[in-house]
Amino acid sequence: MDLQGKVAVVTGAAQGIGRTIALFLAQQGADVVVADINEESLNAVAREIENPGRKAVPVQMDVTNLQECDQMVKTAVDALGTIDILVNNAGITRDTVLLRMKEEQWDQVIQVNLKGTFNCTKAAIRHMFRKKYGRIINISSVTGAMGNAGQANYAASKAAVMGFTKSIAREYAHCGITVNAVAPGFIQTAMTEAIPEKERELMIAQIPSRRLGTPEDVAQSVCFLASDAAGYITGQVIHINGGLYM
Repeated sequence: MDLQGKVAVVTGAAQGIGRTIALFLAQQGADVVVADINEESLNAVAREIENPGRKAVPVQMDVTNLQECDQMVKTAVDALGTIDILVNNAGITRDTVLLRMKEEQWDQVIQVNLKGTFNCTKAAIRHMFRKKYGRIINISSVTGAMGNAGQANYAASKAAVMGFTKSIAREYAHCGITVNAVAPGFIQTAMTEAIPEKERELMIAQIPSRRLGTPEDVAQSVCFLASDAAGYITGQVIHINGGLYM
């Protein structure tokens, strides 16, 4: 998974899975634009990437704003010369059952998870189209494939990301651009660590592998899809879930 000389953009890179993806891409040789709405944490991630000698450019931005996405791409090209890889990772949850779900909670999740993916992809693909090369990896979720009670908004957004991935893959495969999705299952993050122990045990019992996934499990799959080794893979959803969904 040699990414030497490549430039990657990772949204939602300030923490969790996004942070790990950014660090793994840098370990494989890529220079990385780390984008997030959380500026303080973003700068810390950028410093981590720069330690091994890689270049990192932090960009504080909101993926729901198309102009800010366009500016992020301009910043990346001005600072690092190009964009080879885009990882659409930025996402939020606003969980509750449908009868209690406010319109605002529905709209917020769709705006960040789906419109944010659209905005960043549209902004980056213009540049990839001109150079006839690109790797786009969208972070979906097992919830988008199987649903989950209390997450109608999140599941709908992540299912839509899968459909978006396949459509854009068909549109731009002839341009040397691959578009794939990674759908994590239950991953060990700050969010899952906050779940009471009994509920965590019930969650793990549903997984044939009998463990939660790690951000590293997801990041390694992203690095593979970002590499030239995956050049003939496009329009696919790679499920990283320990057998939870087959």
